[in-house]
Amino acid sequence: MTATPTIDVHAHLLLPEIEETVAGHPGHEEARALDARRNGPAALAVNGPMVAARLPRLTDVHVRLAAMDATGVDIQLVSPSPNHYHYWADPQLADAVSQLANEGTAAHCAKAPDRLYGLGLVPLQHPDLAAPLLDHALEQGLRGVEISSHAGDVELSDPRLAPFWARAERTGALIFLHPFGCTLDARLDQWYLSNTVGQPTENAVALSHLIFSGVLDRHPGLKLLAAHGGGYLPTHIGRSDHAWRTRPDARACAHEPSSYLRRLYFDSLVHDPYVLRELIRVAGADRVLLGSDFPFDMGTDDPLGALRAAGLPDHDFHAVRGGNAAALLNLARGGTPR
Repeated sequence: MTATPTIDVHAHLLLPEIEETVAGHPGHEEARALDARRNGPAALAVNGPMVAARLPRLTDVHVRLAAMDATGVDIQLVSPSPNHYHYWADPQLADAVSQLANEGTAAHCAKAPDRLYGLGLVPLQHPDLAAPLLDHALEQGLRGVEISSHAGDVELSDPRLAPFWARAERTGALIFLHPFGCTLDARLDQWYLSNTVGQPTENAVALSHLIFSGVLDRHPGLKLLAAHGGGYLPTHIGRSDHAWRTRPDARACAHEPSSYLRRLYFDSLVHDPYVLRELIRVAGADRVLLGSDFPFDMGTDDPLGALRAAGLPDHDFHAVRGGNAAALLNLARGGTPR
């Protein structure tokens, strides 16, 4: 392992015990039907075999480590697969899902503690449970939690989430924003638009809620990492700035929206070297971290190759490759926790 390890901050884990726990509960079948409508039959026909082929990498630590070695990745930040959110669940079931996710992720990472760090889950649909279950995740030794772009009628700007944001800021927990599902619903049910258009749209909407609502003004120390390069927002932030300058109803945050991009973190998974360069230009080379979406088909099997394709200066390349993540995760040289 090099002095500065190569760190992939976007890698997933499947926890079958969560799906066994939610099966048969009221709301489960309705949630599955909504997911089917959003994705469409063609996407569902592909998704099943795709996940089945990747199941060993999603569950077996030894297979995961071998795959990391093959791609030159020293450390992964592992988060539960977003299909485990189950934001439809009632408070008792939601508490159980989050505890299973936190404990299961911690157990998986404990099998290779020098190479795997983890994130848990919290039930955003029950804001009063979010802060206590963030504490539960941290108590398991996890570095924070993964959240979606919204949970039913709970947007990330919802005042009821204020205790959660405050707890995350106070503890230094990392919040990984990873959408699952898009509210454009059946408009995106062909050609896998549910993912290719839906995910970056949800990222942009969720980040805009955090910016314009003042959440980032009230919690300047919040550590928030957006998957998929933050979606459409970083490359189209000029339109938000223009609205902020010209419309009183949009001037809700203290500063121009673009200025908040340098308070956030983004993974590098944008599938285009020119978009990656633009993301680094607007957010800063110290705010972008290597991400692969391991091991799903919408990720990359060669995250370092994708990073090299951007043609960054050496200092920026190594910062994105691992230096930024090492600092964010509070790792010493070589990957040891400080």
